[in-house]
Amino acid sequence: QVQLVESGGGLVQAGGSLRLSCAASGRTFSRFPMGWFRQAPGKEREFVAVHRWSGDITYYADYADSVKGRFTVSRDNTKNTLYLQMKSLKPEDTAVYYCAAGTVITSLPNEFDYWGQGTQVTVSS
Repeated sequence: QVQLVESGGGLVQAGGSLRLSCAASGRTFSRFPMGWFRQAPGKEREFVAVHRWSGDITYYADYADSVKGRFTVSRDNTKNTLYLQMKSLKPEDTAVYYCAAGTVITSLPNEFDYWGQGTQVTVSS
């Protein structure tokens, strides 16, 4: 049974930092795309970042414009864990953050098959 479990959320002041973790179990995702999404109250879930295997030993990342330069996605394959380092947080970053993973190398974020339960991030002004 595949599970994605997020952790690291919490309450932080504007300008602060948090690091989210997503621990995967049940299968490895080293060659498959993984990403982060978020959903704020009253809004639809939105894409935040994706981390994708380049086909050799490297990965590349892509970000929503709203978080570029502030958020960094990475992974540790030895721990089967995806991370999201968030800096310079703003009140508008407040949301439930979800980790997700695809099962095809070319999966687009809206095609991801596995989802975590989410972790709450609240940024106070």
